[in-house]
Amino acid sequence: MKKILVTGSNGLLGQKLVYKLKDRADVELIATARGENRLLDQSGYQFLSMDICNKQNVDEVIDQVKPDYIIHTAAMTHVDDCELDHDACDKANVDAVQYIVDAAERNNSHLVHISTDFIFNGEEGPYDEEGIADPLSYYGNAKWKGEQIVQNSKLRWAILRTVLVYGIVDNMSRSNIVLWAKGALEKGNPINVVDDQFRSPTLAEDLADGCILAVDKNATGIYNISGKDQYSIIDLVRTVADYYGLDKSLINPVSSETLNQPAKRPPITGFILDKARRELGYDPHSFTEGIAIMEKQMEAMKN
Repeated sequence: MKKILVTGSNGLLGQKLVYKLKDRADVELIATARGENRLLDQSGYQFLSMDICNKQNVDEVIDQVKPDYIIHTAAMTHVDDCELDHDACDKANVDAVQYIVDAAERNNSHLVHISTDFIFNGEEGPYDEEGIADPLSYYGNAKWKGEQIVQNSKLRWAILRTVLVYGIVDNMSRSNIVLWAKGALEKGNPINVVDDQFRSPTLAEDLADGCILAVDKNATGIYNISGKDQYSIIDLVRTVADYYGLDKSLINPVSSETLNQPAKRPPITGFILDKARRELGYDPHSFTEGIAIMEKQMEAMKN
């Protein structure tokens, strides 16, 4: 029996993990998030409220649970918000990682930590696991600091880096690029989309599978866990339009410079997945398969 604690269980990745793990006979699952449990199905696992930014709270919960594995998904991921509020970004993406690592060390837990393509400057993408970190944004820098805390710990750890995660969840509070593009184009609204950034969009289910594979294989080290297709952002949005039969003439190409976003984005990321395929058996969906999976889930929610 593996005792697995998931942080950020109300979030996109967290919810997918809970639903994939809760009925496994070999897993005792403890879901944690700040505030109340927002999942519709609350059976098959224990929920404990835990604020990752509160050291005392983290210590109490992890010392009580004594998990064999911690899958740490909770983070402040809105890149522009991080650029505008350094203090909040540091608390969630750096200090909180130290609290989790300290508690994990005390309890001899194996840590699976989620990181990001934004630790790179985007000049040499797509990247393998040996890529040199050189973040352009405060968010990217904070996530890189978090990685270093994990790497310098005494723990058994795996760091899973991912890219542009999309999917749908219970009580959806945040949109994602697929839903945003679909929603705007269905209304007939023209949208400006950057044509000078490239990513490997990642279905949340695939990222959850990567986390579970890392646990099941007791994996240690760094792994790239993303979608397998690399797109420019504008081609990604055009693919969404094609899937739903929407008007692509509403999609206007613009350069990143014209958006005046607070945080700089790396131009070309995306990941080479050879290591994760070889060592973990990771096998992600294509982007169009991912859209189809999301669409099926949205239909099910309506019924």
